[in-house]
Amino acid sequence: MPVLVFSTQINQNLRQLIIDSNCIFFDFFDTFISKMEHALNLKSSHTVGRSHGVSQNDHYTDRINSINFSLNSDDGLGLKYYDQADIILIGASRSGKTPSCLFMALQYGIKAANYPLIEQDLKNTKLPEILQQYKDKLFGLSINPIRLQKIRDKRKSNYASLQQCQSEVRRAEDMYHTNNIRFLDTTQTSIEEISAKIINKLSLR
Repeated sequence: MPVLVFSTQINQNLRQLIIDSNCIFFDFFDTFISKMEHALNLKSSHTVGRSHGVSQNDHYTDRINSINFSLNSDDGLGLKYYDQADIILIGASRSGKTPSCLFMALQYGIKAANYPLIEQDLKNTKLPEILQQYKDKLFGLSINPIRLQKIRDKRKSNYASLQQCQSEVRRAEDMYHTNNIRFLDTTQTSIEEISAKIINKLSLR
């Protein structure tokens, strides 16, 4: 009966000894590492004892920093850090801002903040004062009011009436048009698609 050897050994000399021995050698290192590097756009460190064998390169660090930034500037938090943002998403609550920011941070290392347009902000079409100096970084999200109502209703929000949702969406879009803020409709659009469209429209990558 042949000897079956399954190996994740990265030392080339030891791997060669196994290859030359009387066994059937299944080399997971050669089989999977190059495909993983290509898929993740990361380079293996080939270092024993490193978690997952992935080097802590600049791209990885950028993504971690961007995730932390997005978490700390979510839903109108961290206003003082807006000058560091690559983009600031604005829109009615539950229109897809938070997941889009986190996806862009995780996948592309983009520092994305988000600001919810609340009732006080929507009293007129003027940009909220805190956002005026960052107009070039703003990107708006809109959504079908019926879809927005369903999302809010699932969360048992106290502002889930269809009339309220219609009013907020209409006034948010009026603000976008008045101030020449680019925006897109997130209805029936995946987070991946939303992020890709934003990145393309703003030439962030």
